[in-house]
Amino acid sequence: MAAPMRIRQPRNFRDRKDVLNELSDAELIKRYRLDRAGIMLVTDLVRERITNQTERSRAVTPEMKVLVTLRYLATGKMQLCSGDDLGPSQQTGSRVITETLFALSRNEILSQYFKFPVTLENCHTKAVDFQQIAGFPGVIGTIDGTHVRITAPKEFEAEYVNRKRYHSINVQVVFDATYRILDIVARWPGSVHDARILRESALNQVVFGRGMVPDGYHLLGDSGYPCKKWLLTPYLRPQPGPQSDYNRAHKKTRNVVERGIGQLKRRFHVLHGEIRVTPTAKVCQIIKVCAMLHNICKDRNIRIPAPEDIDEPAEDIEEDYDNAPQAVQQPPLPPVAPRPREGLLYRDEFVNLHFDNDE
Repeated sequence: MAAPMRIRQPRNFRDRKDVLNELSDAELIKRYRLDRAGIMLVTDLVRERITNQTERSRAVTPEMKVLVTLRYLATGKMQLCSGDDLGPSQQTGSRVITETLFALSRNEILSQYFKFPVTLENCHTKAVDFQQIAGFPGVIGTIDGTHVRITAPKEFEAEYVNRKRYHSINVQVVFDATYRILDIVARWPGSVHDARILRESALNQVVFGRGMVPDGYHLLGDSGYPCKKWLLTPYLRPQPGPQSDYNRAHKKTRNVVERGIGQLKRRFHVLHGEIRVTPTAKVCQIIKVCAMLHNICKDRNIRIPAPEDIDEPAEDIEEDYDNAPQAVQQPPLPPVAPRPREGLLYRDEFVNLHFDNDE
């Protein structure tokens, strides 16, 4: 006896809300962190790479893919992407986010929005902006590391446990005085020290190492970094007078990077909590894309939505893993080589030149 014929059931598609035309710019910024023109700009950056070759099964448009990705980065919640009247299911949403992040994180895209100053004119402009903060001369950027929490990876899990005993990526970032990101390195496990990340970075080996930046211009970093001719750190035990004046101006100026990191994580909440994706290479894509989008927001003068205006669960906004208590004391770091005297002597000369009011 022949088997009964199976009747193919018609597929049901969810209605997709035309948010670009239905929501105001203020509502778009609240949900996606960009206005309509900004969303279209990001879409045009990757349109060719994320456009489906067929329209079968109501293929997701490039605009919709970018919207879903922006919603995920803004909230860190995959559930909100599928339940936000955008149409795609959670499974489809996950796929289009992966596709869009891969397209946006290509070097030819990122390099358009991360530009480190190397010409005399650009360095002078950056230095003037910084000097207005606390009178500290010759600063073109402030550098620091920040940890982005991740789920425990399957490979080399112990390397990702940082000093606060959670798994993370240690991200090196440089901000200018307008809170725009000049450079970002997002690839090192949480256990790696800031000084090593700098040592292995293009900033050390290429930009400053090969003399691309004019003499007399510097980064400011905390005492975790080695003092160099191009990276000024605070005195650990400053003497009264010029050294103390230097430290006060240094601290006030270097606070730019701490506030900049705070802005980045508040704007894109996916960085504020635990990123629950694998592998870690995808996490690094997320971090770099968020940094690029932050710069686009700066270019377009888009402010971070106030906490009461952010359309996401309030309890998530208050999460702050950077302030988590240290549960277990880790073993001390292995001894490191003494700081090069050249950098320390340069700092003394710099202080005597710029902070000794008696001369």
